Amino acid sequence: MKILVIGATGTIGSAVAAALEPRHEVVRASRRGDVRVDLADVASIDAMFAQVGAVDAVVVAAASGGLTPLEAPDDANFWRGLDGKLIGQVNLVRRAAARVRDGGSVTLTSGRFAAPMPGSSLGHLVNAGLEAFVHGAAIEMPRGIRLNAVSPGWIRETLPELGMDPATGTPATEIARVYADAVEGTAHGRTLTGAGT
Repeated sequence: MKILVIGATGTIGSAVAAALEPRHEVVRASRRGDVRVDLADVASIDAMFAQVGAVDAVVVAAASGGLTPLEAPDDANFWRGLDGKLIGQVNLVRRAAARVRDGGSVTLTSGRFAAPMPGSSLGHLVNAGLEAFVHGAAIEMPRGIRLNAVSPGWIRETLPELGMDPATGTPATEIARVYADAVEGTAHGRTLTGAGT
């Protein structure tokens, strides 16, 4: 299969690409590199697909968003994570539906928090909205294209940067197997977690 991995320079994306490359042709896309894309820019998504052409699967591991206080000083700061992670992935799905081959798949990235924490309200909204979108949009996907999301949780390799104990996270290689299962398996309209459920 020809698989487009978006966010392939990041911790999760690079692990996903490495997990898929032994069995598939992987095209790596990111904000930097030979194939460039910014999910917050629709023209960038269109240009990426024009460059890459038809694919069998798309994996989005680029979606991220920081903690944003509910009382952010202005609306633009509060809503910043909405464009790339939620709206950007929805726009990606709308375009991928015409460019993924019959019976292919699109796998998005949502997320989860163990419990609400200060600044996490927008993250909860975005992740819940994305998972609801996947569940609802799955029945609209054409030509047998499957649509899923992966909710990776805390990644072990990124926790030290946040001042957190890495032992509480899941290794990126383990999460990469969940994305590979979404691409190679039969799940449709589901949110998969590090436990593969």
